Amino acid sequence: MTTQKTSSNPLLDVAYIAVFAALIIVLAFVAIPVGAAGVPIVLQNAAVILTGLILGPKRGFLAVALFLGLGLIGLPVLSGGKTTLAAIAGPTVGYLVGYLVAVVVAGLISYSSPKGKPNALIAFLIVAGLAALATQYLCGTIGLMIRSDMTITAALAVNLPFIIPDLGKLAAVVVIAYSVLRALPDIRSRR
Repeated sequence: MTTQKTSSNPLLDVAYIAVFAALIIVLAFVAIPVGAAGVPIVLQNAAVILTGLILGPKRGFLAVALFLGLGLIGLPVLSGGKTTLAAIAGPTVGYLVGYLVAVVVAGLISYSSPKGKPNALIAFLIVAGLAALATQYLCGTIGLMIRSDMTITAALAVNLPFIIPDLGKLAAVVVIAYSVLRALPDIRSRR
């Protein structure tokens, strides 16, 4: 029996990055306004975590950077048809920074899971998703404190209505990531 070694294909990596950036952008059209701070319930934050879980830290970061970069040049990539440039001046800037950090956190933890151990993979995906979500909340809280002149208590309270919906989205993301990584194990080989 010969062992096939998977070689890295830069074009396939570019395709993965572009597809996941597009997925994040498409999910901007699903947004439910909540609370007075102007932070909607979105699916983009879940797509960012999914990107990190599946693509890993490097390609995941590049996908999120591409998505945000397209918004910097004026494309409406955020909920409500906003551009990244417009959002930078608003109260959600911390969440956008959190997207960049969270995708790396999710990818690092996800990709440290031992290969060939499905039970370990699901555990790593859960931990990675929770850590990435906590990272988004932390960065978002800091952004709210800076942009909206909130106390830490008030900024943390803004996140409360999002916890249950985000945990539900996270459960779905973990199931999707697990299914994709089990069906296409070569994705993880392309670090």
